[in-house]
Amino acid sequence: MSGQAGVAVRVLAIRVVDAVMHRGRSLKAELASTLPQIEDVRDRALLEAICFSVLRARTQSDAALAQWMPRPLGPRDNELKALLHVGFAQLVVLELPAHAAVSATVEAVRVLGRPHQDKLVNALLRRAQREGLPASAPEAAWPAWLRGQVRKDWPVQADTVFAESQREAPVWLRVNRQHGRRDAYLQRLADVGLMAEAPEGLPDALLLREPLAATALPGFAQGDVSVQDGAAQRVADLLDGLPAEARVLDMCAAPGGKSAHLLERDPTRRLLALDVDARRLQRVRETFDRLGVHAELKAADAADPSAWWNGEPFDAVLLDAPCSATGIVRRQPDVLLHRRAEDLPALARLQARLLDTAWQVLRPGGRLVYTTCSVLREENAAQLEAFRARHPSALVEPLDEGWGHPDAGGRQRLPGERDMDGFFYAAFRKA
Repeated sequence: MSGQAGVAVRVLAIRVVDAVMHRGRSLKAELASTLPQIEDVRDRALLEAICFSVLRARTQSDAALAQWMPRPLGPRDNELKALLHVGFAQLVVLELPAHAAVSATVEAVRVLGRPHQDKLVNALLRRAQREGLPASAPEAAWPAWLRGQVRKDWPVQADTVFAESQREAPVWLRVNRQHGRRDAYLQRLADVGLMAEAPEGLPDALLLREPLAATALPGFAQGDVSVQDGAAQRVADLLDGLPAEARVLDMCAAPGGKSAHLLERDPTRRLLALDVDARRLQRVRETFDRLGVHAELKAADAADPSAWWNGEPFDAVLLDAPCSATGIVRRQPDVLLHRRAEDLPALARLQARLLDTAWQVLRPGGRLVYTTCSVLREENAAQLEAFRARHPSALVEPLDEGWGHPDAGGRQRLPGERDMDGFFYAAFRKA
C-alpha cells in the first residue's frame, strides 16, 4: 500500500465512523457505499477491519479521551473524535505497525482540513501506543437499559453474552449443494491454502477462523458458495421434509440468504419471497441470480395480506422477524449505538402482526417457523406465549437441545455458542 493510499483509507474510515457514531447511520449501509470507492481488495479489508475495531473498542477509546484531553470534545469536534478512535483502533486493537498507522492518521488530519490539530493527534496516538487504552468491561458497550434487560432474561449467561458480542466472529460458509458437495468444496479451499472446518450437524456449512472477503472465495461469483452464519443456516433444517413442489412463503426475505438456502436444498419449492423494501428485494434478486435459484419476489408489507396474497394457502411459512438484532452484535456492533428502549414495544407489536398473518395464510397441517436474531425474551419466548394464547390450534414442534436453551417451546442460542450468532428458533404445526 502506498503512503497516499494508506492516508485515503484512513480518511474514508474516519468518515464512516463519524457517520455511524455521530449521525445515526448504519455501518452496513456506510460500508456498502464506501467500499466500492476502493480498488485494492486489501485496502477494502483494512477499511472494514478499522471500522469494526473502532466500534468494538468504543468504550475504551472514549475512556482514554476523557482522561487524556484537557477538555471534553463537543459536537463540533465529532470528526476529530472519529479520527482519534480510528487511530486508537489501529494501534491497540489491530496492532498495525505504529509508524505507518500514526503517520497515515496524522496526515489524514491535514487532508480533512485540520492541520492545526496534527500535533495534538500525534501526541494522543503516541500515548495510546505507549500505554494502551484504559480497561473496560465488555458490558460497558451496552446501553444501561439493554444491559439490564439481558441480565434479567439470562442472569447466568449475561456476562458471556456481553463478552462474546465483543469478539470478532468467524467466517461461516454455505456450500450450494446444487453445485457440488461440501467435501469437494473443502478440498477446493485447501487447494488454495485456506483451511476450514466441517462442523457436525450443519450439512452445508464450513467454518473459517481467519477473516476473508467473500469475493476471494473460489467459485463465489459462480454461486458455488455463500457467506452465512451457522445459526442462520440451521433455519433451513426446520423446513426439511416438505413434499416436492411445496408452496413456501418467506415473509421478510432480505437479504435473501435463508430463501436461497431453502431453494438450494430443494429447487422444486414454489417460494414467494416478500420484503417491504424494494431496494433490499433487488439485492435478493441479485443473490438468487448468482446462486442460480428461482422464486417469485414481491415488494409488499407482509403484515397486509390484501396487498400480496392470492388466497391460496401455503404449505410452510418462514417468519424471520424484524428484531432488535441483539444476537448479532459481533457482526453489527453499531446495534449498541442505535437501539433505543422505545424500539422494543414497536418491534413486538410488528412481530405479533406478522405471526397472525402467517397463521392466516398457512394451510391446516402446514408448518410455521418463527426465528429472530435476538436474545431478548420479549421478542422470543414472550412472543410465542402470546401467539399460542391467540391461536390454540398452534401445536409446538419440539426441538432438541442441539438448538440451544429451551424457552417457551422454542430454543435460544446465545452468541458464541458453537461459534454461532445468537438466534431464536420455534416451529409450529397448524392443527
